[in-house]
Amino acid sequence: MIGGTGAMHSSRWTIAAALVLGLSGCVSLGGGGKAPPTLLRLSATQSAPAGTALSGKVSDAIVVLDPETDRSLAVTRVEVQVDDSNVAYLPAALWVERPSHMFAALVAETVRAGGKHLVFTADEAVTSSGTRLGGRLIAFGYDAREQAAVVRYDAVWTAPGGSVSTKRFEAKVPGVAAKPELVGPALNRAANQVAAQVADWLG
Repeated sequence: MIGGTGAMHSSRWTIAAALVLGLSGCVSLGGGGKAPPTLLRLSATQSAPAGTALSGKVSDAIVVLDPETDRSLAVTRVEVQVDDSNVAYLPAALWVERPSHMFAALVAETVRAGGKHLVFTADEAVTSSGTRLGGRLIAFGYDAREQAAVVRYDAVWTAPGGSVSTKRFEAKVPGVAAKPELVGPALNRAANQVAAQVADWLG
C-alpha cells in the first residue's frame, strides 16, 4: 500500500515536471524591460450600435464594478496555470489594461447591447441606488493542463433594497497552444461567452 502511494505521488510530480519543462520555451516567470510584440485587449462581440439611446432613472441603472482578483491577475501579464499550485506568465504578451477592468467594460457593453437596461461602469462615476454588479474574477488566463483559455467569474448582483444574488459563470476554449496570437483571441471568446451568460442572468 505504501509503495502504491509513493508511486502515485511520484507520478504526479513527474507530470507536473513535464508540464513545466514543456512550457519552458513558451512561459516565463521573469520580468523584462522590452516591450512585448503582442498587446492584447478584449472586444465585445455584442455591442450597442451607433445611435442607440436609452433613458430612465439613475436609480434603475446597473453599475458594473471591476471584479476583485487575486494578485496574480492584478497585473497586465497573461496568467498561465501550470498545475494546482504553480502559476507562470505567457511571455511576449501583455494586456493593454488589467484584466478585471477590461472584463467589467466588456460585461457592461454586452448588457447594454441587450437594450433593456441603462448600464454604467465605475469609471463613469454614476452614483446609483439601483443594481450593482460586482464579484470576483477567479480565472482569466491559460490552463496548461487542459491547453485551454479559461474565464471563471463569481458574480454578485446587489438589487435595490439590498437583496443579493450570486452565481458562478465559466467558459473554456480548448485546444489552444501556448502562443500569444492564439491565447489572446481564445480568451476574448471565453470572456464574451461569460459576459453573455451574465447578461442573460440579469434579464
